[in-house]
Amino acid sequence: MYLKDKAKNLPLSPGVYLMKDSLGHTIYVGKAKKLKLRVQSYFQDHQSHSKKVKKLVKNINDFEVIHTDTEFEAFLLENQLIKEIKPFFNSRMKSPQNYPYILIQTKNKMREIIITNHPYPRNDSAPLIFGPYTSKNTVVTAIHGIKEFFQIDCSQPSNHNVACLNYSLGLCLGMCLGGSAVEQYEKVIDKMIGLLNGTDNSILEEMKQKMHLASENLEFNKAAKYRNYLEAVQHLIRGKKIIKFANSTKNIIIFEPLSESIIKVFYIKGNQVLHKEKYHINRLDIEQLKSKILFHILSCYKGKNRKHSSKLNQDELDDAQIIYSYLKNSNCSHIVIPQTWLNEKNIIKVDQSIDKWLTQSIMKMMD
Repeated sequence: MYLKDKAKNLPLSPGVYLMKDSLGHTIYVGKAKKLKLRVQSYFQDHQSHSKKVKKLVKNINDFEVIHTDTEFEAFLLENQLIKEIKPFFNSRMKSPQNYPYILIQTKNKMREIIITNHPYPRNDSAPLIFGPYTSKNTVVTAIHGIKEFFQIDCSQPSNHNVACLNYSLGLCLGMCLGGSAVEQYEKVIDKMIGLLNGTDNSILEEMKQKMHLASENLEFNKAAKYRNYLEAVQHLIRGKKIIKFANSTKNIIIFEPLSESIIKVFYIKGNQVLHKEKYHINRLDIEQLKSKILFHILSCYKGKNRKHSSKLNQDELDDAQIIYSYLKNSNCSHIVIPQTWLNEKNIIKVDQSIDKWLTQSIMKMMD
């Protein structure tokens, strides 16, 4: 009853909540757009709760909340606290086992696809390495889907004399028998390398066509299976985009309205939030506001054209995924400032870009 009443008094604002056990240890960290609704949901008697949530609730003796101005900050703070506290029940508490790589290497004169948590160091004889990805289950589903879709799931590809069991099940083209099936297999591997490199989406297109055809033929189970494979493959592409996004070290400015007169601006470079600042619009005219934002742009970005390694560590990948997802899926307003604009010759472009962006964003707030 105490926890229900405590949750009832929470505000409908964003933030992070920390669930505590009887010893005061944090056993779970979560984020919410509306703290009151999210925390209340744990203490309502819903049969729909998963086993993990039911077990978590049994161990909750108290909770603490940290308020944030925006949902974006709640995402970032949740990620930071999970890294620091490593709560027992937290679903986002990652171990090395959760960050898989895809390797394509040659074995017995044929290339093969391997999912691993420990990629080999890159050298002349090393395989192609893709990743890391944020979900091992999704990677396994995607690779299994591609193998089944193109019938390249051979259980003994090195044996070119005897058909494998999967050949009789229709899952193998017959690489185990040699001949033209090996050439077809290698063409699929080339397509997959193109997919993971972001240069060839033909695998996606073929899966979409088969899914639509199955649906038109009322083969709904088959269509659903292709849809699941398609979603998993799209996750691989998204993972590549996140890595590319983090390594691009773009200068990104996010504009978040907090009220009719207050905005919050985040200054981001790649996968890092360098600075955040609140501005009271009713206390500043547009020129003063532009001047303050320009000052922070120059402070944060000028002379900082650094490059990241293409090998992101797990913390960097988590941060990049949060920022990338928020930019793609939220209604926030943002602009990108090219590094070349930050010299005296081109600074007028920054000024013009801020002016246009601010005018549009403030007008949108007032609608």
